[in-house]
Amino acid sequence: MPKIRISTADASFEAEVYDTPTGEAMLAALPIESVANTWGDEIYFQAGFQASLEPGAVAEVQVGELAYWPSMPAFCIFFGPTPVSPGHQPVAASAVNVFGKLTVTDPDILRSVRNGESIKVELIA
Repeated sequence: MPKIRISTADASFEAEVYDTPTGEAMLAALPIESVANTWGDEIYFQAGFQASLEPGAVAEVQVGELAYWPSMPAFCIFFGPTPVSPGHQPVAASAVNVFGKLTVTDPDILRSVRNGESIKVELIA
């Protein structure tokens, strides 16, 4: 499974990318450089690639999952509840394609990422 590094000036996260059409489109677009936004316990940013909504797209995701939100389009990192979550599970604003998962999910480090901060995604293996 390919691995990527997502980094800001003060934080770095590694993730595995699934063998899906969205995962392949994201890998083909690397490196991606953008500006981070936050929405509850979600980091999202301009994806830098396009993908169609896949048949298995969902709004309810798991902690640590990476997803593509076609409405922006955005690369999303979920690590806790969002403003539309009824409980503690992450919920996207609308259906997303899950295409990967963080290898370690540390909410405190993820919460240190701020709106407007530069963010980069690159292939590591």
